[in-house]
Amino acid sequence: MPVKKKPIVRYQILDELLADRYHNYSWDDLTYEVNRRLGELGMEYVVRRTIEKDVEYLEYGPQFVEIERYSASYLDQRSLTTKKKRCLRYADPTFSIYKKEMTNDEKYLLSEALSILGQFDGLPNFEALEKLQKSIDVKPDRQIVSFTKNPKGGHPTMLAELFTAISNKQVVEIHYHKFDRANEDVHIISPYLLKEYNRRWYLLGAVYSDDKLINLALDRIVKCVPLPSYIYKEYDGDINDRFEDIVGVTLYEENPVEKILFWVSDRSKDYIETKPIHDSHTPCRGAKETELRQKYPYLKGGAFYTIQCRKNYELIRELCSYGKDLLVLESDGDVKGEVENRIREMNEEYEKLRT
Repeated sequence: MPVKKKPIVRYQILDELLADRYHNYSWDDLTYEVNRRLGELGMEYVVRRTIEKDVEYLEYGPQFVEIERYSASYLDQRSLTTKKKRCLRYADPTFSIYKKEMTNDEKYLLSEALSILGQFDGLPNFEALEKLQKSIDVKPDRQIVSFTKNPKGGHPTMLAELFTAISNKQVVEIHYHKFDRANEDVHIISPYLLKEYNRRWYLLGAVYSDDKLINLALDRIVKCVPLPSYIYKEYDGDINDRFEDIVGVTLYEENPVEKILFWVSDRSKDYIETKPIHDSHTPCRGAKETELRQKYPYLKGGAFYTIQCRKNYELIRELCSYGKDLLVLESDGDVKGEVENRIREMNEEYEKLRT
Protein backbone atom coordinates (compact mmCIF):
# COMPACT_ATOMS: atom_id res chain seq x y z
CA MET A 1 0.00 0.00 0.00
CA PRO A 2 1.43 3.44 -0.91
CA VAL A 3 2.67 5.68 1.88
CA LYS A 4 0.29 8.56 2.62
CA LYS A 5 1.03 12.10 1.51
CA LYS A 6 3.63 13.88 3.62
CA PRO A 7 4.04 17.62 2.94
CA ILE A 8 7.56 17.69 4.40
CA VAL A 9 8.82 15.34 1.65
CA ARG A 10 7.24 17.50 -1.04
CA TYR A 11 8.80 20.63 0.51
CA GLN A 12 12.23 19.00 0.33
CA ILE A 13 11.76 18.10 -3.33
CA LEU A 14 10.40 21.56 -4.22
CA ASP A 15 13.28 23.20 -2.35
CA GLU A 16 15.74 21.42 -4.62
CA LEU A 17 13.79 22.13 -7.80
CA LEU A 18 13.25 25.82 -7.09
CA ALA A 19 16.97 26.32 -6.39
CA ASP A 20 17.92 24.67 -9.71
CA ARG A 21 19.41 27.18 -12.18
CA TYR A 22 19.98 24.63 -14.94
CA HIS A 23 16.37 23.64 -15.69
CA ASN A 24 13.22 25.67 -16.23
CA TYR A 25 10.23 24.32 -14.27
CA SER A 26 6.65 25.35 -14.98
CA TRP A 27 3.74 24.35 -12.71
CA ASP A 28 3.22 21.22 -14.81
CA ASP A 29 6.96 20.44 -14.74
CA LEU A 30 7.06 20.80 -10.95
CA THR A 31 4.04 18.54 -10.58
CA TYR A 32 5.58 15.91 -12.86
CA GLU A 33 8.99 15.99 -11.17
CA VAL A 34 7.57 15.88 -7.63
CA ASN A 35 5.33 12.92 -8.54
CA ARG A 36 8.23 11.12 -10.21
CA ARG A 37 10.31 11.36 -7.04
CA LEU A 38 7.36 10.50 -4.81
CA GLY A 39 6.82 7.38 -6.90
CA GLU A 40 10.44 6.35 -6.32
CA LEU A 41 9.77 6.64 -2.59
CA GLY A 42 6.57 4.58 -2.80
CA MET A 43 4.38 7.56 -1.91
CA GLU A 44 1.04 8.67 -3.37
CA TYR A 45 0.92 11.03 -6.31
CA VAL A 46 -0.49 14.55 -5.94
CA VAL A 47 -2.36 16.90 -8.26
CA ARG A 48 -1.14 20.26 -9.49
CA ARG A 49 -3.32 22.12 -7.01
CA THR A 50 -1.44 20.45 -4.15
CA ILE A 51 1.87 21.68 -5.58
CA GLU A 52 0.43 25.20 -5.93
CA LYS A 53 -0.57 25.16 -2.24
CA ASP A 54 2.88 23.84 -1.26
CA VAL A 55 4.62 26.67 -3.12
CA GLU A 56 2.21 29.17 -1.60
CA TYR A 57 3.14 27.86 1.85
CA LEU A 58 6.85 28.20 1.09
CA GLU A 59 6.32 31.70 -0.27
CA TYR A 60 4.07 33.14 2.45
CA GLY A 61 4.59 30.77 5.38
CA PRO A 62 7.10 31.03 8.24
CA GLN A 63 10.09 30.96 5.88
CA PHE A 64 8.79 33.82 3.71
CA VAL A 65 10.67 32.69 0.58
CA GLU A 66 10.96 35.02 -2.42
CA ILE A 67 9.96 33.09 -5.55
CA GLU A 68 10.21 34.70 -8.96
CA ARG A 69 8.11 34.00 -12.05
CA TYR A 70 9.75 34.23 -15.46
CA SER A 71 9.31 33.12 -19.08
CA ALA A 72 11.55 30.51 -20.71
CA SER A 73 11.75 28.88 -24.11
CA TYR A 74 11.36 25.13 -24.49
CA LEU A 75 11.38 22.62 -27.32
CA ASP A 76 7.97 21.04 -27.96
CA GLN A 77 8.84 17.37 -28.55
CA ARG A 78 5.81 16.72 -30.75
CA SER A 79 5.92 19.68 -33.12
CA LEU A 80 9.71 20.25 -32.71
CA THR A 81 9.01 23.97 -32.43
CA THR A 82 10.19 26.42 -29.76
CA LYS A 83 7.52 27.70 -27.41
CA LYS A 84 7.30 29.77 -24.21
CA LYS A 85 6.27 28.71 -20.72
CA ARG A 86 5.93 30.43 -17.34
CA CYS A 87 8.42 29.09 -14.81
CA LEU A 88 9.21 29.43 -11.09
CA ARG A 89 12.44 29.49 -9.06
CA TYR A 90 13.98 31.00 -5.96
CA ALA A 91 14.99 34.63 -6.50
CA ASP A 92 18.21 33.84 -4.61
CA PRO A 93 19.94 30.80 -6.21
CA THR A 94 21.88 30.10 -2.99
CA PHE A 95 18.76 29.94 -0.81
CA SER A 96 17.51 26.74 0.81
CA ILE A 97 15.02 26.19 3.60
CA TYR A 98 17.14 23.28 4.84
CA LYS A 99 20.51 24.93 5.45
CA LYS A 100 22.42 23.78 8.54
CA GLU A 101 25.75 24.57 10.15
CA MET A 102 28.72 22.27 9.54
CA THR A 103 30.88 20.86 12.30
CA ASN A 104 34.62 21.69 12.37
CA ASP A 105 35.42 18.17 11.12
CA GLU A 106 33.01 18.62 8.20
CA LYS A 107 34.57 22.00 7.38
CA TYR A 108 38.07 20.53 7.34
CA LEU A 109 37.08 17.57 5.13
CA LEU A 110 35.25 19.90 2.75
CA SER A 111 38.25 22.22 2.65
CA GLU A 112 40.50 19.27 1.76
CA ALA A 113 38.09 18.25 -1.01
CA LEU A 114 38.01 21.78 -2.41
CA SER A 115 41.81 21.95 -2.47
CA ILE A 116 41.83 18.79 -4.61
CA LEU A 117 39.08 20.08 -6.91
CA GLY A 118 40.94 23.35 -7.26
CA GLN A 119 43.76 21.55 -9.06
CA PHE A 120 41.47 20.86 -12.02
CA ASP A 121 41.47 23.79 -14.42
CA GLY A 122 38.13 25.55 -14.50
CA LEU A 123 36.49 24.17 -11.38
CA PRO A 124 37.45 27.15 -9.16
CA ASN A 125 35.57 29.37 -11.64
CA PHE A 126 32.25 28.05 -10.40
CA GLU A 127 30.59 30.95 -8.60
CA ALA A 128 29.09 28.68 -5.97
CA LEU A 129 32.41 26.93 -5.38
CA GLU A 130 34.21 30.24 -4.90
CA LYS A 131 31.61 31.35 -2.35
CA LEU A 132 31.94 28.04 -0.54
CA GLN A 133 35.72 28.33 -0.42
CA LYS A 134 35.49 31.81 1.11
CA SER A 135 32.90 30.73 3.66
CA ILE A 136 35.14 28.04 5.20
CA ASP A 137 37.57 29.28 7.82
CA VAL A 138 39.55 26.04 8.14
CA LYS A 139 42.17 25.69 5.39
CA PRO A 140 44.78 22.92 4.82
CA ASP A 141 48.29 24.03 5.75
CA ARG A 142 49.85 22.26 2.73
CA GLN A 143 48.95 20.38 -0.44
CA ILE A 144 48.53 16.66 0.22
CA VAL A 145 47.31 15.27 -3.13
CA SER A 146 48.62 16.51 -6.50
CA PHE A 147 47.44 15.75 -10.05
CA THR A 148 49.43 16.01 -13.26
CA LYS A 149 48.08 18.69 -15.60
CA ASN A 150 48.34 18.94 -19.35
CA PRO A 151 49.33 22.53 -20.33
CA LYS A 152 47.68 21.94 -23.72
CA GLY A 153 44.53 20.48 -22.19
CA GLY A 154 42.05 22.87 -23.81
CA HIS A 155 40.02 25.85 -22.61
CA PRO A 156 40.50 26.18 -18.82
CA THR A 157 36.78 26.38 -18.02
CA MET A 158 35.61 23.57 -20.32
CA LEU A 159 35.90 20.91 -17.63
CA ALA A 160 33.84 23.06 -15.29
CA GLU A 161 31.13 23.73 -17.90
CA LEU A 162 30.77 20.06 -18.77
CA PHE A 163 30.89 19.00 -15.12
CA THR A 164 27.97 21.36 -14.50
CA ALA A 165 26.02 20.05 -17.49
CA ILE A 166 26.43 16.41 -16.44
CA SER A 167 25.61 16.97 -12.77
CA ASN A 168 22.48 18.93 -13.71
CA LYS A 169 21.47 16.56 -16.54
CA GLN A 170 21.50 19.29 -19.16
CA VAL A 171 21.72 18.79 -22.93
CA VAL A 172 24.58 20.72 -24.58
CA GLU A 173 25.63 21.80 -28.04
CA ILE A 174 29.30 20.93 -28.62
CA HIS A 175 31.42 22.67 -31.26
CA TYR A 176 34.25 20.24 -32.00
CA HIS A 177 37.42 20.71 -34.06
CA LYS A 178 39.09 17.51 -35.27
CA PHE A 179 42.80 17.54 -36.03
CA ASP A 180 42.26 16.48 -39.64
CA ARG A 181 39.47 18.96 -40.49
CA ALA A 182 39.42 22.69 -41.13
CA ASN A 183 35.78 23.18 -40.11
CA GLU A 184 34.06 22.49 -36.80
CA ASP A 185 31.59 19.68 -36.21
CA VAL A 186 28.50 20.53 -34.14
CA HIS A 187 26.97 17.86 -31.89
CA ILE A 188 23.89 18.12 -29.69
CA ILE A 189 24.40 15.56 -26.94
CA SER A 190 23.25 14.37 -23.55
CA PRO A 191 26.58 14.30 -21.63
CA TYR A 192 27.24 11.36 -19.27
CA LEU A 193 30.84 11.11 -18.14
CA LEU A 194 34.15 12.98 -17.95
CA LYS A 195 37.08 10.55 -18.09
CA GLU A 196 40.81 11.20 -17.84
CA TYR A 197 43.32 9.05 -19.68
CA ASN A 198 47.01 9.69 -20.29
CA ARG A 199 46.85 13.40 -19.24
CA ARG A 200 43.87 14.15 -21.49
CA TRP A 201 40.20 14.56 -20.57
CA TYR A 202 37.37 13.06 -22.63
CA LEU A 203 33.60 13.57 -22.69
CA LEU A 204 31.30 10.62 -23.32
CA GLY A 205 27.72 11.36 -24.31
CA ALA A 206 24.82 10.39 -26.58
CA VAL A 207 24.00 12.24 -29.80
CA TYR A 208 20.52 13.68 -29.37
CA SER A 209 19.20 12.69 -32.82
CA ASP A 210 19.98 8.95 -32.74
CA ASP A 211 21.32 8.17 -29.20
CA LYS A 212 24.68 7.09 -30.64
CA LEU A 213 27.44 7.28 -28.03
CA ILE A 214 30.43 9.43 -28.94
CA ASN A 215 33.74 10.20 -27.26
CA LEU A 216 35.16 13.75 -27.54
CA ALA A 217 38.54 15.05 -26.35
CA LEU A 218 38.13 18.22 -24.29
CA ASP A 219 41.17 19.91 -25.83
CA ARG A 220 39.35 19.89 -29.19
CA ILE A 221 36.05 21.27 -27.92
CA VAL A 222 35.85 24.89 -29.07
CA LYS A 223 32.57 25.82 -27.40
CA CYS A 224 29.90 24.30 -25.15
CA VAL A 225 26.39 25.81 -25.26
CA PRO A 226 23.77 24.69 -22.68
CA LEU A 227 20.35 23.82 -24.16
CA PRO A 228 17.83 23.97 -21.29
CA SER A 229 14.90 23.62 -23.71
CA TYR A 230 15.96 20.05 -24.62
CA ILE A 231 14.91 17.07 -22.50
CA TYR A 232 17.95 15.17 -21.17
CA LYS A 233 18.10 11.49 -22.18
CA GLU A 234 19.34 9.20 -19.40
CA TYR A 235 21.85 6.43 -20.09
CA ASP A 236 20.37 2.98 -19.46
CA GLY A 237 22.89 1.22 -17.24
CA ASP A 238 26.34 2.04 -15.90
CA ILE A 239 28.32 4.09 -18.41
CA ASN A 240 31.59 2.85 -16.90
CA ASP A 241 30.81 -0.67 -18.15
CA ARG A 242 31.86 0.50 -21.63
CA PHE A 243 35.47 0.69 -20.47
CA GLU A 244 35.72 -2.82 -19.00
CA ASP A 245 37.09 -4.48 -22.16
CA ILE A 246 39.40 -1.72 -23.41
CA VAL A 247 42.58 0.15 -22.60
CA GLY A 248 42.02 3.90 -22.67
CA VAL A 249 38.76 5.42 -23.91
CA THR A 250 38.24 4.29 -27.53
CA LEU A 251 35.71 1.49 -27.94
CA TYR A 252 35.24 -0.27 -31.29
CA GLU A 253 32.29 -2.56 -30.62
CA GLU A 254 32.96 -4.47 -33.82
CA ASN A 255 36.35 -5.59 -32.45
CA PRO A 256 36.03 -8.82 -30.44
CA VAL A 257 37.60 -9.37 -27.03
CA GLU A 258 40.99 -11.01 -27.61
CA LYS A 259 43.12 -13.04 -25.25
CA ILE A 260 46.67 -11.69 -25.53
CA LEU A 261 49.75 -13.50 -24.21
CA PHE A 262 52.94 -11.51 -23.67
CA TRP A 263 56.33 -11.82 -21.98
CA VAL A 264 57.93 -9.10 -19.86
CA SER A 265 61.62 -8.87 -18.97
CA ASP A 266 62.99 -8.90 -15.43
CA ARG A 267 63.64 -5.18 -15.73
CA SER A 268 59.94 -4.35 -16.32
CA LYS A 269 57.96 -7.18 -14.73
CA ASP A 270 57.68 -5.50 -11.30
CA TYR A 271 56.36 -2.38 -13.00
CA ILE A 272 53.78 -4.41 -14.93
CA GLU A 273 52.76 -6.23 -11.75
CA THR A 274 52.03 -2.98 -9.91
CA LYS A 275 50.59 -1.09 -12.92
CA PRO A 276 48.81 -3.60 -15.16
CA ILE A 277 48.01 -2.71 -18.76
CA HIS A 278 44.41 -3.91 -18.25
CA ASP A 279 42.22 -5.04 -15.34
CA SER A 280 42.12 -8.59 -16.75
CA HIS A 281 45.89 -8.88 -16.14
CA THR A 282 46.70 -12.48 -15.14
CA PRO A 283 50.21 -13.90 -14.49
CA CYS A 284 51.01 -17.35 -15.91
CA ARG A 285 52.34 -19.57 -13.14
CA GLY A 286 52.77 -23.25 -12.31
CA ALA A 287 52.24 -25.74 -15.12
CA LYS A 288 51.27 -23.00 -17.57
CA GLU A 289 54.55 -21.14 -17.01
CA THR A 290 56.52 -24.38 -17.41
CA GLU A 291 54.74 -25.04 -20.71
CA LEU A 292 55.55 -21.52 -21.96
CA ARG A 293 59.21 -21.81 -20.90
CA GLN A 294 59.51 -24.94 -23.03
CA LYS A 295 57.71 -23.29 -25.96
CA TYR A 296 59.84 -20.12 -25.83
CA PRO A 297 63.26 -21.29 -24.53
CA TYR A 298 65.08 -18.21 -25.85
CA LEU A 299 63.18 -15.95 -23.42
CA LYS A 300 65.37 -15.89 -20.32
CA GLY A 301 63.91 -14.84 -16.96
CA GLY A 302 61.03 -12.39 -16.94
CA ALA A 303 57.39 -13.44 -16.63
CA PHE A 304 54.40 -14.34 -18.80
CA TYR A 305 51.02 -12.62 -18.58
CA THR A 306 47.66 -12.61 -20.33
CA ILE A 307 45.06 -9.90 -20.74
CA GLN A 308 41.65 -9.99 -22.43
CA CYS A 309 40.47 -6.83 -24.18
CA ARG A 310 39.42 -5.29 -27.48
CA LYS A 311 41.95 -3.92 -29.94
CA ASN A 312 42.23 -0.14 -30.16
CA TYR A 313 44.91 2.48 -30.70
CA GLU A 314 45.63 2.87 -26.99
CA LEU A 315 46.23 -0.87 -26.51
CA ILE A 316 48.71 -1.11 -29.40
CA ARG A 317 50.54 2.01 -28.24
CA GLU A 318 50.77 0.69 -24.66
CA LEU A 319 52.13 -2.71 -25.75
CA CYS A 320 54.74 -1.04 -27.96
CA SER A 321 55.79 1.49 -25.30
CA TYR A 322 57.95 -1.06 -23.40
CA GLY A 323 60.19 -1.73 -26.40
CA LYS A 324 62.19 -4.97 -26.17
CA ASP A 325 61.08 -5.46 -22.54
CA LEU A 326 57.61 -6.62 -23.65
CA LEU A 327 57.02 -9.13 -26.44
CA VAL A 328 53.52 -10.06 -27.62
CA LEU A 329 53.66 -13.83 -28.20
CA GLU A 330 50.10 -14.79 -29.09
CA SER A 331 46.66 -13.25 -29.62
CA ASP A 332 43.27 -14.57 -30.68
CA GLY A 333 42.96 -11.83 -33.31
CA ASP A 334 45.38 -9.48 -35.02
CA VAL A 335 46.82 -7.61 -32.01
CA LYS A 336 50.16 -9.46 -32.33
CA GLY A 337 50.33 -8.59 -36.03
CA GLU A 338 49.50 -4.92 -35.32
CA VAL A 339 52.32 -4.68 -32.79
CA GLU A 340 54.78 -6.33 -35.20
CA ASN A 341 53.79 -3.94 -38.00
CA ARG A 342 54.17 -0.91 -35.73
CA ILE A 343 57.67 -1.97 -34.67
CA ARG A 344 58.67 -2.85 -38.24
CA GLU A 345 57.52 0.55 -39.51
CA MET A 346 59.39 2.30 -36.71
CA ASN A 347 62.60 0.39 -37.54
CA GLU A 348 62.21 1.35 -41.20
CA GLU A 349 62.03 5.03 -40.26
CA TYR A 350 65.16 4.73 -38.12
CA GLU A 351 66.93 2.98 -41.00
CA LYS A 352 66.18 6.02 -43.18
CA LEU A 353 67.96 8.21 -40.65
CA ARG A 354 71.14 6.14 -41.04
CA THR A 355 71.30 6.62 -44.82
